[in-house]
Amino acid sequence: MGWGLRIAAGALAATVFLAAVMVWAGLRVAAPGPLREAVTVVVPRGSGLEAIALTLSDAGVVESPLLFMAGARMTGAVRALKAGEYAFAPGVSIDGVLKQLRQGRTVVRRLTVPEGLTVAQVLTLLGEEPALSGEIRSRPPEGSLLPETYHFSYGDSREGMIARMTSAMDAALAEAWSRREEGLPFATPAEALTLASIVEKETSVAEERARVAGVFVNRLKGGMRLQSDPTVIYALTDGSGDLGRPLTRADWKYESDYNTYFADGLPPGPIANPGRAAIEAVLKPDRHDFFYFVADGTGGHAFSRTLAEHNRNVTRWRAVQRRQTGEGTGN
Repeated sequence: MGWGLRIAAGALAATVFLAAVMVWAGLRVAAPGPLREAVTVVVPRGSGLEAIALTLSDAGVVESPLLFMAGARMTGAVRALKAGEYAFAPGVSIDGVLKQLRQGRTVVRRLTVPEGLTVAQVLTLLGEEPALSGEIRSRPPEGSLLPETYHFSYGDSREGMIARMTSAMDAALAEAWSRREEGLPFATPAEALTLASIVEKETSVAEERARVAGVFVNRLKGGMRLQSDPTVIYALTDGSGDLGRPLTRADWKYESDYNTYFADGLPPGPIANPGRAAIEAVLKPDRHDFFYFVADGTGGHAFSRTLAEHNRNVTRWRAVQRRQTGEGTGN
């Protein structure tokens, strides 16, 4: 056999061998993997192909880092793999893993911010969420963070979450303000937000929000002080959270612009972060002639038109307090 034929035969053999290897590798890449139970794996930002392969191998997702790397090169996915937190199903193939990493199908996490928290309390919530990253560099204004359930991915920044909450509050307030009723006793969205924060803290009963808002609207129109206990608590704690004890008559005399027993009109700003429903309530309050309300012992409130009627409701509430553990607020 001449040298030419030998070279041609060798090249053919090499081609056949390479094709066989490719077929074998393709079958292995598509075959079920070794994972027996579902697992969550974090692929750190900045990881190269080898680091990703080793991370997946250590977690038991792939059997061979080399085969994973070969599969990534065969499919052209080397530069398309995305960092993040991934949930892998039992038996997932290398091909399936590569598809998840290419598409960035990361675990979707949820953070729920309840209505009525102060900014300080929301920042604590963010700080305690281990899946978020980065420091909180500044404290946003009170009332500027919309309570809601937020979806995020592992490694998202705390500052980014704050920006999302701020943007959501701006949008919710602007939308509600555009549909407000006429004749309200406040002139700006900021003042509406302040009153909404008081309503949010006064009642957790959805059906009562517009009625409670109507009481405060009546008081503002009548030149009465709002006399809201939550504003006293905010003044005493400087917005840090709960007071940890019942209010006293001395507390009502605390000299602060946030104390609506001491100061006229609305406080200088919100006392918490109100939800959408509370904002809607103050911009579309119930129309009635109630000026007072007090807890009724059932989780709601008893409303009254006159001080004499209110005092009778307060007496009933105090009797309830004596029979059960707990405390309530009255206005």
